[in-house]
Amino acid sequence: MEKRSIKNGELSLLGFGLMRLPCKNGSNEIDTAHATAMVDLALDQGINYFDTAYMYHEGNSESFAGEALSRHKRGSYNLATKMPLMAVKDYADVDRIFNEQLKKCKTEYFDFYLLHNINHAHLPIAEQNKVYEQLKEKKKQGLIRHLGFSFHDRPELLRKVVDKYDWDFAQIQLNYLDWELQNAKEQYEVLTRKGIPVNVMEPVRGGTLAKLCDASVRIFSEADPKASPASWAIRYAASLPNVQVVLSGMTSLDQLKDNIATMSPFRPLSEQEYRVIEQALAAYRSSATVPCTSCRYCMDCPEGVEIPKNLAVYNNYQVALANKHPMGEFLFEMEYRLLEEKSQASSCVACGQCAARCPQQIDIPRWMDAIRELHGKLKSA
Repeated sequence: MEKRSIKNGELSLLGFGLMRLPCKNGSNEIDTAHATAMVDLALDQGINYFDTAYMYHEGNSESFAGEALSRHKRGSYNLATKMPLMAVKDYADVDRIFNEQLKKCKTEYFDFYLLHNINHAHLPIAEQNKVYEQLKEKKKQGLIRHLGFSFHDRPELLRKVVDKYDWDFAQIQLNYLDWELQNAKEQYEVLTRKGIPVNVMEPVRGGTLAKLCDASVRIFSEADPKASPASWAIRYAASLPNVQVVLSGMTSLDQLKDNIATMSPFRPLSEQEYRVIEQALAAYRSSATVPCTSCRYCMDCPEGVEIPKNLAVYNNYQVALANKHPMGEFLFEMEYRLLEEKSQASSCVACGQCAARCPQQIDIPRWMDAIRELHGKLKSA
């Protein structure tokens, strides 16, 4: 497993994100047996960075991390979690939540700790409640080894954040689609110029870059028949010199094994391979999909709409259209009807609450309306 040197140790270049763990029978309940087997294999194969958060898996990811990782020697892994700024209502919440996280994760300290999802809405919460200052004190006490933040906003705000505070690392969304679409290139450069190491989240964009349109898949396959589409995305992020960890939110043993193979040994992309990615990306963009990563920051909808599932159904339809699939419309209708009626896009009242929370800055009400119209059109056809 490829490693990156840090102060007082080294990190596996591939990190295990505990955001999309396998669940039981399509529910949100973590399949602990399957997920624990994945953690054990990851450790056995040299992965030593595990990233969880207070909000992941409806609050259960940290508890799972505690149960699965505490079975192993504490020095064999680095544990990262985050202060949920969206849950901080007053100054005292920071200490309360932090102590709760220590207990849930069954640890006496966190190797890496982040202010979660700094953006234009959450930065004032951090400032008003002196979240950074409180966590800096915990670092002095040895409860935090490395203090950083995750970020979903514009480069202008990122510059403000890195100029105001002293950070050990930062976590940004970076992949070959968002390099331009979400200004990941400029964010990476801001951090690199500041000397702040980068942890990458969403390198495969929530699985989107592992399930490309047929034309994109053909381009990758012709360039390297043995490499999965996901491996190209992982290598893209890992090839950047200031990246110390590439986090993958893996859902199955197969995904884990594929990522391990990609990093063992790791081969940076060549100039020719960068051109292959550009060709595959151009083909994918023509499929007109919505850039949703299924992070679920938009949830819960007050009307009960399952926003990520609706967008996934729509994206599947768009990819089917791009591939000229003869059953595209039928599959859309079937998948849409599988959603409970209250969960369908037709229940959206365009309150806008979801769009304000979306890290991808997607105009969700507009897409819910588009899905509703598509359903009506196909239903009456």
